[in-house]
Amino acid sequence: MSANILIYLEKTCLNIENLYMRHEVKKNFLTKKFEKLYREFNRRDLVSPDPLQFLYEYNDARDREVVGLIASSLAYGRVAQIIKSTNLVLKIMGKSPHEFLKASPRKQIEAGLKDFKHRFTVGNEVANLLFASKKAISEFGSIGECFSSFICKSDENILSALSKFIEKFSRYCESDIGYLLPSPEKGSACKRPNLYLRWMVRSDDVDPGGWSGISASKLIIPLDTHMYNICRRFGFTKRKQANLKTACEITENFKKIAPDDPVKYDFALTRFGIRGDMKIEDLF
Repeated sequence: MSANILIYLEKTCLNIENLYMRHEVKKNFLTKKFEKLYREFNRRDLVSPDPLQFLYEYNDARDREVVGLIASSLAYGRVAQIIKSTNLVLKIMGKSPHEFLKASPRKQIEAGLKDFKHRFTVGNEVANLLFASKKAISEFGSIGECFSSFICKSDENILSALSKFIEKFSRYCESDIGYLLPSPEKGSACKRPNLYLRWMVRSDDVDPGGWSGISASKLIIPLDTHMYNICRRFGFTKRKQANLKTACEITENFKKIAPDDPVKYDFALTRFGIRGDMKIEDLF
């Protein structure tokens, strides 16, 4: 082997070693930074106003999963309107949304929502979502068990199960759930379904949990424009659109820091730029 080849190989090895070292330095820096943010800002008193706040009012996971599905599905537009619309639906359902769905025929559900409107979502669409939830509870015992039936251990993430779950719900109500439950099959970031899964699968001071048997390691970042901009500044993506491919790429970068819980820092990070006293520039 010539001396020139040996010199080339030596330089290549040094470059790889330097790259690895820079990667480890960045990883260690971000791990410490994110853990500090999590300790300081992953607090329940920082939740309101947020649709997540409704889930804290229900101790029974069977009620909480229904409330979470409604609150996350309506989580688009101004937060004040989201809170108002979610509250209107929950008032119709009484103290136990789970028992309300079990006891109520479709016509009763539709009648209670006939005048409902949240931006471009109308009462009949919410009634379809609730009727599909009723059917899932009837067949599986809970929405969580319905979702879990589509989990495959070999799946890299939650997306395959999510697609099958939404397809099942569409069949239950015999119509397209549409904007309320976007499917990964259509390529959108599916921010709201992924947010719902974060709420129900994880359990800490902010996320109340309630579902077992689903690994948090398979969750996908609930990606919207706000989180997308934060993650771009951290170098987690260079992609131009906040779509599903971008959400998966960002999730993979979080997995390098928290492989068992890649969405762990989602709530703490997104407080910056949402709350008036927490500016996004303070993150960097």
